[in-house]
Amino acid sequence: MKLQPATLQNRVAKLGELLPRERLHPAVLAWLARRRQPEPWVVALSGGADSIALLSLVWMHFPECRERLLVVHFNHRLRGRAADADEKFCREFCRGLKVRFVSGRRRASSEVKSEADARRLRFEFITATMQRAGARLLWLGHQQNDVAETLLMRLARGSGTGGLSAPRPVQAMTDGRVHLRPLLSIQSGELEAALWQARLPWREDASNETRDFFRNRIRLDVLPVWAEAARRDAIAGAALSRELLAEDDAALDEYAERLAKAMPRAKVDLTKTAGVPRAVLRRLLHRWLLKFAGAPALSRQAFELLLKAVEQGTPTRQSLGVEGFARIRRGVLYFELSTKK
Repeated sequence: MKLQPATLQNRVAKLGELLPRERLHPAVLAWLARRRQPEPWVVALSGGADSIALLSLVWMHFPECRERLLVVHFNHRLRGRAADADEKFCREFCRGLKVRFVSGRRRASSEVKSEADARRLRFEFITATMQRAGARLLWLGHQQNDVAETLLMRLARGSGTGGLSAPRPVQAMTDGRVHLRPLLSIQSGELEAALWQARLPWREDASNETRDFFRNRIRLDVLPVWAEAARRDAIAGAALSRELLAEDDAALDEYAERLAKAMPRAKVDLTKTAGVPRAVLRRLLHRWLLKFAGAPALSRQAFELLLKAVEQGTPTRQSLGVEGFARIRRGVLYFELSTKK
């Protein structure tokens, strides 16, 4: 990319005119309006259309934060010279916007056998970079088509409302970080059209056209047929379903949280759960396992077995691994330490 900083910045300004600030997801804008303190903002940049649009719109619509922007790029080193060219492109783009840029590279010893492996390595680097910078806010370039793809992928594995309401525009992580996805209100076709009109370049990842990963197969083979069969804007429909599922998930979580606060410490009083909807009881049990039983990695079958016992109040002593047992006795669920360690 051979663009002078002034030329690049003028084109970014053009993109901002085509996609004004109010086109960003309202939940992100509302969250930012409540968060007044200055802090570093980290933007994940792959070089693809979505992330180039993300960085450009953040730079354009939040000029007061440009000096606090830190852009991160992770080179998976899976596509040889093309991956190195992506990294160079991202560095030059950031130089043109005069924002800080940090890149990382996968070690040769770190194998990538799946999409999950690649994602894990990328986020390990991003998280470490954020920790060094004292940053808690991460901007991600997921857009509306990603919502539909994720929905279809998670339906295939039987996810509940929590999984089906991802990716969320504002996602609070357990370690205090917050992920923001302002482009969930815009479809990929509109983003690319706006980039073309603004004459902003981006990098194409040839691996996105392969069928090695489940998401690619959904994007290339399933989504087009599904959208055509719907005879309506199925992408927007999926985005609306995600919003509604997120509302339901939040309501169920709040119900479960209120119920948890009424319980004796480290225990579940089953006399207080009689008649509670199963979806709420499921969440209550997940919380108990996480907080008081060391979050054992129960199989789905084992969890459902324990859930049924809790629901029915059946006297139970179910193994939770080497640490101990879930014990139901006299209408109370509690954790019993193992005597064999």
